[in-house]
Amino acid sequence: MERNTFADFRFNKQILNAIDEAGYTTPTPIQQKAIPPILAGQDVMGVAQTGTGKTAAFVLPILMKLNYAQGNDARALILSPTRELAMQIEEHIRLFSKYTDLRAVVLYGGLGPKTQIAQLEKGVDIIVATPGRFLDLYLAGHLITKSLKTLVLDEADKMMDMGFISKLHRILEVVPRKRQNMLFSATMSDLVHKIAGDFLAFPTVVEVSEQATPAQTITQALYYVPNLKTKINLLQHLLKDDATLHRLIVFCKTKAVADNIFSFLERKYGAEHIRVIHANKGQNTRINSINAFKDGDVRILVATDVAARGLDVSNVSHVINFDVPIVIEDYVHRIGRTGRAFQTGDAITFCNPAEEYYIHKIEKLIRQQLPVSEIPEGVFVEKTGFDERQAIAREIDAQKRKDNPEFQGAFHEKKAANQRVNRPQRNHKRPGGGGSKSKPGRKKR
Repeated sequence: MERNTFADFRFNKQILNAIDEAGYTTPTPIQQKAIPPILAGQDVMGVAQTGTGKTAAFVLPILMKLNYAQGNDARALILSPTRELAMQIEEHIRLFSKYTDLRAVVLYGGLGPKTQIAQLEKGVDIIVATPGRFLDLYLAGHLITKSLKTLVLDEADKMMDMGFISKLHRILEVVPRKRQNMLFSATMSDLVHKIAGDFLAFPTVVEVSEQATPAQTITQALYYVPNLKTKINLLQHLLKDDATLHRLIVFCKTKAVADNIFSFLERKYGAEHIRVIHANKGQNTRINSINAFKDGDVRILVATDVAARGLDVSNVSHVINFDVPIVIEDYVHRIGRTGRAFQTGDAITFCNPAEEYYIHKIEKLIRQQLPVSEIPEGVFVEKTGFDERQAIAREIDAQKRKDNPEFQGAFHEKKAANQRVNRPQRNHKRPGGGGSKSKPGRKKR
């Protein structure tokens, strides 16, 4: 049955008013497919790319089922891999439960638990938590799980990447066996399948597109760039178009690169227009930077993959992958920061020779070739310095070794090639009298 409005799901008036005020008009495909089985109490496994309205797909039916505040202990638990995503989910809950008395508490590490414990003691209906902090507070006796009726694992693939599998199994041991389960993931790796098998009972599988395909509203472009300095020149050239690139995220693979790019852009455009977030930045700094970016006070956010998931900012015009992600699934999550909820967006990737290996893997994952763009005429292509050339060569060697353990490296390959070229010349004199030069020498003795 086609559901073209949220009223078709038979949500109560309080939730429908909140949806209407939030400016949501048409349910997205994941919402159309996931909400009915969740409302019917079924276990659900959702495979949905980021930016498709997945959070609302499980938050809305949970609010409808809980209906009103009851007792002191949580009846729904939503687990998230990162604090940013946990806060994002809690924000959705607050938005949609505006006209209800339902109480939500978000639990995450990185700051003292005192405030979180105090909130729990006031009574709670929904807990949104990272696995580590949830277990810490449970083991310290601040959480009672016997009232839990619903358990959600969001971004299950990221949970597996971050090594949460043992913590998840521990949580599954301490929550009631009789409960409704939901698991959402952008990709379905073997580990996600494993946890899904432990966690879900005969689930309804909801898939809104092929696994790990970027949203169709995103235009992708790939630039082959020889080195770091040329990447910076290209970034600078693209940023001149400030009318088109009005709100963008620049993704870097390490904290050091992110800090360097931030410093360069800060000098160029002024501190008020740029922010940087990565794991070394304090919790409050990260929250303030994300909020400034959301509010439109900041044009450019430089980030590592810590911000790739759960960063729900509308109207991000562009994502620039300054570095190609090594965890290839992160490509889908990074570019999913743009083109969200029926909006269009652009994703641009810079690729040096050592990163081509990962581009091939990404293309295989997303089942499409990235369109290649020529470096614009105004961009100066720098010569690759000796140190960077060596680092790129070492990286390519390491990739070849990963695919073929018998590969001995470019130096050995070069040596072997030289030997192959030279061997016929040495052998040429041997037939018939190949050893004639040395033999007479021995006779002279």
